[in-house]
Amino acid sequence: MVRMGDWGFLTNHARALLYIANDPEARLRDLAVSLDVTERTAYGIMADLTEAGYVVKEKDGRRNRYHIQVHLPLRDSVSRDRTIGEVLDLFVDAPRSKGIRATPLSVV
Repeated sequence: MVRMGDWGFLTNHARALLYIANDPEARLRDLAVSLDVTERTAYGIMADLTEAGYVVKEKDGRRNRYHIQVHLPLRDSVSRDRTIGEVLDLFVDAPRSKGIRATPLSVV
């Protein structure tokens, strides 16, 4: 029997992008629960993604709405010919549901 241990193939940053791709109106609290991290860690992850330009945060009243910049290339030097949107399309179940726009995922 092969034991996987306590690791996964996707980083918390990638998992956060997938979560936002499925629910652009998600709260940080929901993201933290989904990733099994603290809200402070979830905030740091979103700050990293925003600073890197992969996510644009739009204030909508008291809530934030997140837009993934799907046209940007991956940071990984091996995969720079792929965009973040192409990778997310592989993992997002119904990419056109839950308010995700039709130019793969949500482009702003």
